[in-house]
Amino acid sequence: MYYKIELKDHIRVPPNMFDLDVEEAVIKRIKKKYDGYISNELGIVVDVCALKEIGKGIIIPGDGSSYYEAKFEVLSFKPELQEVIVGRIKDIVDFGAFITLGPIDGMIHVSQTMDDFVSFSKEKTLAGKESKRSLKINDVCRARIIAISFKDPLNPKLGLTMRQQGLGRLDWIEEDEQKVEKKGAKKEVKKEGKKETKKGGKK
Repeated sequence: MYYKIELKDHIRVPPNMFDLDVEEAVIKRIKKKYDGYISNELGIVVDVCALKEIGKGIIIPGDGSSYYEAKFEVLSFKPELQEVIVGRIKDIVDFGAFITLGPIDGMIHVSQTMDDFVSFSKEKTLAGKESKRSLKINDVCRARIIAISFKDPLNPKLGLTMRQQGLGRLDWIEEDEQKVEKKGAKKEVKKEGKKETKKGGKK
């Protein structure tokens, strides 16, 4: 999920940026520090949205730079357990598929790609034995986040599943919904038929 988060930090502006407007210099330094920043608390920072407030510049003895206390807002992607996301299949390997969610990629283990026995082919596809469904690179899919790890801040990991109802390749979901609608329509027809028989029997 995407969030706008307000932060406060002391921003260091080096002497080679003193020729810039203070606001411009501070924004550039914030972007350099926070664009792509990853942590368990913030998630993945996508962009610095707005500079809210800048305090007075302070120079620390022995350091020629200026330090400004700044309030600013960042846009961050923070994945949550059980969150349902839509992404595009980036790569397929024998143990599963990698799906890109924009600022981060997730991994769908082969056992979680579909509710079927799945096999991998050299053409980089995953195929279901009974369903005859196949998953390939660039397919757009809906998946659920089932594992999150920020142990390595430079390489956060997401585990996803597509086995549950309403998940999977988007056209699979559409097919399943149509099947459910057809079953529902057949049940209604049967109910109507039974009602008519009962009415006829009373006569």
